[in-house]
Amino acid sequence: MTAAVLSIGTELTRGELVNTNAAWLGEELTKLGFDVVEHATVDDDLDRIVTLIRSFADEHRVVIVTGGLGPTSDDLTTAAAAKAAGVQLVRDESVVEGIRQKFKAFARVMPESNAKQGDFPEGADVLSNPAGTAPGFAITLGQARFFFIPGVPREMKHIFRESIVPAIASLAEPRTHQVHLRTFGMTESGVAEVLGGLEKAHEGLTLGYRAHFPEIEVKVHVRADSAAEAERLAGLIADEVRALLGDAVFGGRSDSFAEVVGKALRDAGKTLAVAESCTGGQVGEMLTRIPGASDYLLLDAVVYANSAKEAVLGVSPEVLSVHGAVSSETAAAMAEGALRVVGADIAVSITGVAGPGGGTEDKPVGTVWFGLARKGEPTVTKHRKLPWGRDRVQTLSAYVALELVRRAVLGRDLNLLGR
Repeated sequence: MTAAVLSIGTELTRGELVNTNAAWLGEELTKLGFDVVEHATVDDDLDRIVTLIRSFADEHRVVIVTGGLGPTSDDLTTAAAAKAAGVQLVRDESVVEGIRQKFKAFARVMPESNAKQGDFPEGADVLSNPAGTAPGFAITLGQARFFFIPGVPREMKHIFRESIVPAIASLAEPRTHQVHLRTFGMTESGVAEVLGGLEKAHEGLTLGYRAHFPEIEVKVHVRADSAAEAERLAGLIADEVRALLGDAVFGGRSDSFAEVVGKALRDAGKTLAVAESCTGGQVGEMLTRIPGASDYLLLDAVVYANSAKEAVLGVSPEVLSVHGAVSSETAAAMAEGALRVVGADIAVSITGVAGPGGGTEDKPVGTVWFGLARKGEPTVTKHRKLPWGRDRVQTLSAYVALELVRRAVLGRDLNLLGR
């Protein structure tokens, strides 16, 4: 039982907008039990839209089409649907009146151009849109049931949930289940290499990978004789994935990295201090996105200048002059200073050259030192040379710092993954 998503809009094909609708719809259709086998994006060209609609009609059972239902001249989706089906457009005056009343509610007069949003292919079923002016509609063409909905995400999601899901749920075969696992510390190829034998070992298993720097998401998708059996098997295989990848797996789909680190700190009853130089507060920003971060985060000191490192954290001028700001010694002194200033249980520091300038032969752009200080334990420093531009150096450095904290709290090996 295959499904497809067709996105319409020149702003999408030109890259002026990111097509988040297609990703959301693909996931929702998969949850229902459909095999989503095709996504297509086409510009606002009548003939090209018609060609794709007719092609999809012969290949899929359910097709969701977004975009091109507005009141302007480049909104051609309804006309294309009628042409593809070989029928005329028919105006529904009750829909036009409903649009007129929505404008009236905001003390505005409906422009006449909006009346075209009441035009539908003959025989179409209208899908109400309380969240906007453009209703959707559904038609059957070939073997496929087509659902045409607005491209505005809020409106699209509402119509999908309220009108489309009830109409297509019985068409799906709910025999699949998918588990998402989020990892950090390994490359996409490294993760795939470790998991390479699983698909051959488990019938009905498909592994998917999604790189979202600096994380890799692993999708365990299982098809079985029933939804319950698929869920059971997916859970067991997900446990195998966790065992194979070890510390690289930090959580499930809804878990952010900072949230997982914060939970570990809270569960252990530990407090944290952070000292940042080249990341400019990114670690603190990640942590404080999470409600309740004040339970464990005591300090986030952004100390770019050497004078700030001295004044705020007590890093000695001698350490800075002899070893430089980007060094093991300075990273250690920053972490120890942060620990001392607020009496935290754990402190982590970052100092490096994020670029694009500032690098030297000995310390090129991407050179980063990390310090980890803990009450009653020797201070640990780690070194990384990161081969990316400024944004990625900063983001990855923030993740590495939080990973050091996570490992320290959980009592794990402080040597970071890197396969």
